[in-house]
Amino acid sequence: MNHKIVKTSKYLSYILRHRPEKINLVLDENGWADIDELILRANRAGVELDKELLFQVVEKNDKQRFALSEDRRRIRASQGHSIRVNLNLEPRTPPEFLYHGTASRFLQSIKTHGLLPGNRTHVHLSPDKLTATHVGNRHGVPVVLTVQAEHMHKNGHSFYLSDNGIWLTEKVPVEYIFFPG
Repeated sequence: MNHKIVKTSKYLSYILRHRPEKINLVLDENGWADIDELILRANRAGVELDKELLFQVVEKNDKQRFALSEDRRRIRASQGHSIRVNLNLEPRTPPEFLYHGTASRFLQSIKTHGLLPGNRTHVHLSPDKLTATHVGNRHGVPVVLTVQAEHMHKNGHSFYLSDNGIWLTEKVPVEYIFFPG
């Protein structure tokens, strides 16, 4: 993926997940932004953005971080928000196990507190170990934790499946986590 697309993807993640007010952009309650308004406000903030580039970012993003409305007039982040939005996700029954990629330096805290969303609204869980490993790589020496998702669900914890295939839950208590080695 070329540098301009990566840079634009990071910018869109920042604006649509965390700081729309940075460019005076207003998201609706479901996290949607009007594309024309987004482009206008980004350009006013000195960020070069047009529809062609925006659509390339959405289509070429391997993590499918963004979704377009059916009419292609609105865009939103698929998950990862630190601001409150209602993604209209219905609770789903997860598979038996899900995975969380992290860095080894966070293990002691996780062993004490479980998995917490931090500054995000949900804990993110991957459907496979490979994806979780890639996530863990971003934070340092990767460690993949196995989460007993089905057991959690049977005990009353809710799970949601985002548009890009990432599972979301409010927190993962320690007793549902298998630690490596």
